[in-house]
Amino acid sequence: MANEALRVAMAAKGETVESLAEKVRVDPKTAGRWLTSGRIPHPRTRLAVAEVLDRDAAELWPEPFRRRDLPWFRPWAELEQDVTSIRSYEPLLVPGLLQSEGCARAVLGTGGLLSAAEVDQIVTGRLERQEILCREEPPQLVVVIDEVVLRRPVAGRAVMAEQLAHLAAMAQREHVQIRVIPAEGPWHTGLAGPFVLARLRDGVEVAYLDNQLRGQMVTDGIDVASLGRRWESVTGEALPCRRSIALIREVAQTWT
Repeated sequence: MANEALRVAMAAKGETVESLAEKVRVDPKTAGRWLTSGRIPHPRTRLAVAEVLDRDAAELWPEPFRRRDLPWFRPWAELEQDVTSIRSYEPLLVPGLLQSEGCARAVLGTGGLLSAAEVDQIVTGRLERQEILCREEPPQLVVVIDEVVLRRPVAGRAVMAEQLAHLAAMAQREHVQIRVIPAEGPWHTGLAGPFVLARLRDGVEVAYLDNQLRGQMVTDGIDVASLGRRWESVTGEALPCRRSIALIREVAQTWT
């Protein structure tokens, strides 16, 4: 099926199949298939094409973007589909890829900042993202969290017990590592804020930062390298995997 939206966008920018292919570094035959047969490129390539054409990638290829994530989060959610490894540090929350449904609802519903419908929408999108961990060849996921994440209630005791049991279960998977920084540890650089580092299939590393308003994707090599050094710092403070799992299970008992 021909991609009319892509054809119109290319015409508006004066791009040919050959010129577009050169700019996004693919073979012209590959770019031609996007137009004539409706082939959908990899997430990173979609974003590159959208930048060249000054369009939203969701406008050019709506099907992969029929997600329930917040609009500003979609580019990162798309890149997650094309990663081989994810390293995530969180000082205050269970990372979204490991949140139980109950915990996700509690986090998003706090403060009444989102309507019930918006919470439902985002929770559904978050659970869909987690499916990458169930693939036949899933990415390696290494998570470092602070002990306060295990002990601060985000909902009722049953939700906390369920969330910690889920963490312990996920940590048994071969491709998932969860490490905990003990509460008695000193101040460390990670407490300045959460961050995620991801490696794409072509070896390129990108990062993601979150704040009170929205997230920010980081592609600059110097900035990504700086976050890499911070990652080494926080992992140096964390307990080994087995001791971390034991601590998670110990704290889970306090919520039952």
